[in-house]
Amino acid sequence: MRAIPDLGPVRAFLEPHHLELGAHVAAFAAREIAPLPEPADDAAGRRVARELLALLGRAGWFAAIADQHLRTCCLVREALAAASPLADAVFALQALGTIPIVLAGSEEQKRRWVPAVLAGEAMAAFAMTETDAGSDVAAIATTARRDGETYVLDGLKTLISNAGIADFYVVFASTDASRGNKGLSAFLVPAETPGLRFVRPQVLAAPHPLGEIALTECRVPAASRLGAEGEGFKLGLTTLDWLRPTVGAAACGMSARALNEALGHATVRHQFGRPLADQQLIQEKLARMATDLTAARLLVYRAAWEKDRGAERITIEAAMAKAFATEAAQRAVDDAVQILGGRGVLADHPVDRLYRSVRSLRIYEGTTEIQHLVIAGQLLK
Repeated sequence: MRAIPDLGPVRAFLEPHHLELGAHVAAFAAREIAPLPEPADDAAGRRVARELLALLGRAGWFAAIADQHLRTCCLVREALAAASPLADAVFALQALGTIPIVLAGSEEQKRRWVPAVLAGEAMAAFAMTETDAGSDVAAIATTARRDGETYVLDGLKTLISNAGIADFYVVFASTDASRGNKGLSAFLVPAETPGLRFVRPQVLAAPHPLGEIALTECRVPAASRLGAEGEGFKLGLTTLDWLRPTVGAAACGMSARALNEALGHATVRHQFGRPLADQQLIQEKLARMATDLTAARLLVYRAAWEKDRGAERITIEAAMAKAFATEAAQRAVDDAVQILGGRGVLADHPVDRLYRSVRSLRIYEGTTEIQHLVIAGQLLK
């Protein structure tokens, strides 16, 4: 795999040090991560996720999370996603579970967890989703009952990345059900806390540690709360708002890898006496893939640039970046499979791995439909 990404189209949104870093992380991903075999099953995927955590921590790639350098996080995710969707997921979950601590944690919480996260010694998880609470966060049924200087958490969280292997969970629970989303609070819960239990893995088509956790009379100190009581909804949305451009960056990485693989195949594969690349219908697919990738990168790095230069919120920019980039990535990977034909659906081919991995980008951290509602809502204000 050659180093990805090509940052030329987005140079206007980057500083010189970003270009240097982008080349460095792309070379690292191509050298250290791309050659690794795909885990054979869920158990192997969980083990490899922890190994990737340590590898990325030693290389220093998590530092941008605590520094809240959004363009750097986008560059890292784009390069990692091109090399390995699992490595990208490991980075993404470190950010998703750590940003709430950076934004709202106490000094003690930050000292205890953030250095370990950045070093790849502690794995984070973000426990918001429930059976009846996905896009509708206000429907969260997990409760947090105040009892003196502690809270007692009860509920079931599902579709939680890193469930069962995380060292801590950022858990969203209702402290006042009568207030809807204004009654949600967030808690930092170490994995070994009595009453927190890993229920079962939930196995995806692509390697990705996912599962359910249960909280049963799970008692945590009041100091475990992140921010003030009732501010969990705002904290969760702020975190997702910040990270959505990085999801778009991961989508760009997958698109770039798909285009790279399709170009390589089309130029060497012959059909009807000439290279596939000579066929106009193949050229049309390649042109669309490249155009969509450039447009997606521009939206992603525009959003990250806005945040890095001090914008308080990038709601519409982040929503546009995630919606367009993830939908474009789905099209690009599908086109790559079509160009490669039978080779593109062999389990050991990078394009098949992309095909099994890319679909979830259009769902997690807010579906494309939710992003469209966010964009329209901002336009109609």
